Amino acid sequence: MTHLPLLNAQQMAQFVARGFLRLDGVVPEALNAQFLQEMGEIAPPVPGRGLMRTYGEMLAKAGVPEVAAGTPLDQAYEDGSALAKLVQLPVVAGAIRSLVGEDPIFDHHFLHVTFPPAYHEASGGENVSQHTHQDSTIDPRTAFDVQIMYYPHAVTREMGGTRFVPGTHLRRVSEVALGRYQNIRGQQHMVCEPGTLLFIHSGIWHGGGVNLSDRTRTMFKIRINPNPRSSRTQVRQFDVSTLVPQNQQRPIFYLKGPLPPSVEQTLMTPEPWFEQDTGRLEFLNRIRLWRYLTDDPTYDADYWLTRVENLAEV
Repeated sequence: MTHLPLLNAQQMAQFVARGFLRLDGVVPEALNAQFLQEMGEIAPPVPGRGLMRTYGEMLAKAGVPEVAAGTPLDQAYEDGSALAKLVQLPVVAGAIRSLVGEDPIFDHHFLHVTFPPAYHEASGGENVSQHTHQDSTIDPRTAFDVQIMYYPHAVTREMGGTRFVPGTHLRRVSEVALGRYQNIRGQQHMVCEPGTLLFIHSGIWHGGGVNLSDRTRTMFKIRINPNPRSSRTQVRQFDVSTLVPQNQQRPIFYLKGPLPPSVEQTLMTPEPWFEQDTGRLEFLNRIRLWRYLTDDPTYDADYWLTRVENLAEV
């Protein structure tokens, strides 16, 4: 097997804590051009034509392959196609292996196109942002799916790039109920160069922004599942040689100076939206997920789980 550039422990801790991994400009320009060519042209706006009709006709003509859910990822795309080349890029394959494990499973994909004001004016519709949502209903698993968001062309702020809220991925909520929340503290918007990839945990809160530019915005999403038939699934699939042994818990208060970057520091860094009380639940959830990914049921950060597990034997 070709050696893959796996994620290191610090990158994995960042994903566990924040729910995303961003790789800017890693897809070659020739591959971006091939992808856009394979997807095809987007017809100009037609007065009186509904936007959903325009979108439907575009999808019918686009070169998005029909792939059955449950297909092994390495069999999902035709050899030589832009999508096959995309998932075979070493940096992409290494990230997939680190996050999802060996022999991952294709779930679904979708070509997202956000239209500029001219299309909404022609159809008589309103140009608004997509509601905040998760891409699954309440999901009680510790295991998680990964979604790759691929931006084949540059995305400016005016184009309404995907917005997402770091650190929301471990909150188990009803996906549609999130629609009442907009502009949450700490949210990010995808403004990026061509060939940028955003890997997100399947539970992260996100939505498409309003396109106020004069051109369409294209994003392609691929959802990937860990293989349930693999004995290792997502456990210890990243570069575990970069794990630093934890000899003892660090002092929680009264540190005499700055500490070097560490997994503990990453897992204990709050997001701007964290509340003083229930925000602490995210620390517990992060530690539980780290235990799962490292196969270390004794791991703790700043004594959070130990203090609630420290029960006298009966």
